[in-house]
Amino acid sequence: MPKITKEEVKKVAHLARLELNENEINNHAQQLEKILDYIKQLEKIDTDDVPCTTRAIEVVNVFRKDEKKNSDCNEELLELGPSREDKYFKVPKIINE
Repeated sequence: MPKITKEEVKKVAHLARLELNENEINNHAQQLEKILDYIKQLEKIDTDDVPCTTRAIEVVNVFRKDEKKNSDCNEELLELGPSREDKYFKVPKIINE
């Protein structure tokens, strides 16, 4: 596998909006080479009999279904706000027409 050049690391760093010193450039070049070598190893694995998936584990929705419920604490909630008018919070006008 061809060696990652300093110019390639600098280009990737520039695209990622990173500023790297010379030592960091050398370290990242070595790390990128190891990553690419590992990818080459993975490419050799036969995955023909492996079913396609989008995740390693099944994802289950842990949230409850949205349900409309009447609330009996509206008055208490309105009292927590700084200002109110009838059954609504009153806020300062921020848009002039």
